[in-house]
Formats: sequence, C-alpha cells, structure tokens
Amino acid sequence: MMNNFKKLSGIAIIMAVAATSSCQQNTGAKNELKNDMVKKSKFLSEPLIKEIYTADPSAHIFNGKIYIYPSHDIESGTPENDNGDHFDMKDYHILSMDSINGKVTDHGVALSVKDIPWAGRQLWAPDVAFKDGTYYLYFPVKDKNDIFRIGVATSKSPAGPFKAEPKPIEGSFSIDPAVFTDTDGSSYMYYGGIWGGQLQRWNNGKYDANGSKTDSGKENEPALTAKVVKLSKNMLGFDEAVKDVVILDAAGKPLLTKDHDRRFFEGAWMHKFNGKYYFTYSTGDTHFLASAIGDSPYGPFKYQGTFMNPVQGWTTHHSIVEVKGKWYIFYHDTQLSNKTHLRNVKVTELRHKDDGTIALIDPINK
Repeated sequence: MMNNFKKLSGIAIIMAVAATSSCQQNTGAKNELKNDMVKKSKFLSEPLIKEIYTADPSAHIFNGKIYIYPSHDIESGTPENDNGDHFDMKDYHILSMDSINGKVTDHGVALSVKDIPWAGRQLWAPDVAFKDGTYYLYFPVKDKNDIFRIGVATSKSPAGPFKAEPKPIEGSFSIDPAVFTDTDGSSYMYYGGIWGGQLQRWNNGKYDANGSKTDSGKENEPALTAKVVKLSKNMLGFDEAVKDVVILDAAGKPLLTKDHDRRFFEGAWMHKFNGKYYFTYSTGDTHFLASAIGDSPYGPFKYQGTFMNPVQGWTTHHSIVEVKGKWYIFYHDTQLSNKTHLRNVKVTELRHKDDGTIALIDPINK
C-alpha cells in the first residue's frame, strides 16, 4: 500500500513551518492540525461518505440527480486471501447527490443477500440500468455452490429497494457487471474478473471447480478478457451468445497475459464520447485504470494507455459519467481505514484530450 509521499502540498508546508517556528504552548494542538493537513494533502479528493465503507461505485444520472451504486464493505472477520474471501459483503446501499461535491444521501439497504433466493455469499460490485419506468440492478454473488453468477433485481425507484429475480441470469458467470445503453436504446453488459472473480475457471461455457486460482501459466498467450453481451428487450437476460472484448495493441495484436500493466483484469466500464466507444478497465494486480477505444460496443478496442495511476489499496474500480457538460470519474481507495477490504468512494473530474485519449489522473499527490 502506498502510505508514503514525496512532498507536501504548499499549504501543508506552510503549516509545518508555522508550527515549528511558533512558541511551545499548544504544541500538541498544532501538531495535530499539521498532521491533519499532511494527511489531506496526500489524496486528490475526499471520501463522499464516511459513515459506512463503500467501493466499486457505478454512477448514473436519473431524474437530474446523481445516483451511485457501490459495494458495501464490512469487517466480517474473514481472513484475507487471493480469492478475495475477505471481501464478504452482505448488502447494497444506494447513494445520491444533487450535484458534484453536494450533500450525499444514503438511502439505506437496497438489496440484501438474504433476500436473493439463489445466493450464497459475497455481494460484489453492482451496476444499474433504466428502461420503460423500471430500474434494473445487476449484481454478482456466489451461488450456493460458491460459483459467481450475475443476478438482476428490479425497482420503480432509482433509490430502491430492489426485488431480486428468483434465479441468476441464464448463461452468466464471473463478476463486475457494467451495463451501457447506446443512443439507439440497445443495452450491453460488460463483465468478468480474474482470480477471485473466477473468469479463468471458465472454458467453453463450463466451470472448472479445480481450475487455476490465477491466470498464470499462459504468459505468452492472448490474455483473458472481459465479456460483452447484448441484453434482452426485457433487460432480464442475454439476447445472444457472449463475446470476448478484444483489446489490441498498436500493431493490431491482442494483449498478452504477461502484459500486466495493460491487459484486462476486472472492473469494466463503457462510455461513449464523440461517437467513439471507450472501454475502460482495471489492470488488477498492477492497479492501473486503462482505456481502449473502438467504433462499436463490441469492439475490437485499440489500447490507448493508462488514465489513472494506482490508488491506495489493492483494488481499483471505477465508473465514468457526464454531469452538466463535464465528465467525472467515480473511484475508491482506502483513505479512511488503510485496510484493503474497507474502502471509500470518491469522485474527481475526468478530461478527454484533443486527440481523443483520456488525460492521466493521479489519485495521490506526490
């Protein structure tokens, strides 16, 4: 974890000089103030909510308001491991705010694992879509056989509560569903995650319970990648066979497994800008957010580079949304807890450069 930084911001330096040059009385209070300034100077932005731990924020604009659909991190006492068993979430809370940097409202529990008939454990990163008066909450959770599937729940309100369908989406697997609705009204789901997300355990549509816990051993082969599928008109299922999201390098070749700084790992998102489709994702074990651009929601997508450096914490997961003519990225880190499984969501502005790529964001001031 990145607990150190190279330099303080200007205001933090001023506070430090003032504290050391002043008289000795109230030294404790001054040191406390200085430490607070130093801590705040480390991070680009502050947590949106501090009463609960939240992560993996999927942001949308509904009825002129910003709604955020995050994971709800808790301390479950589960030992940490590479499968992510310590990310043992039990429910979802929905957040909203009228404007960027405005007051955040926690709408409480929108869906609980105990209310999903087929669910076993671990409610991971969700997303939401809207169609014909109904809101659809898509969520990954392990079934009673400990296999991740993707379910859907519905509500007439963007704030919930949501009622889960009795079974997972047929043909679904793995984690991190993200739904993009194109300008023609067609909706597509992007999903998948390696390691704890189990994507590497699926081959030819079948799950291998004894499969590898990682994606190693195939370093010089094309990397595992996210999946994309068009949703049915009722938004409750898949309308076609699932396809691979192909990410190509500058030479037109697929990224390889060993290319850890560029290849897909988890946390897919899609947004459209100036007629182009931006597939963005986390490189996972190297913690970058990367972008690839295509001419179709199916791709292929040409790799464009890193647009966010690693956050503090092991995971990085984001969403990108336009608010009143400006673009913003919602993301998370571990500022509040300094523990990888107890995270907090944040937001900062995102800029598309003149050449169409996304400007680099550093979430930690150096």
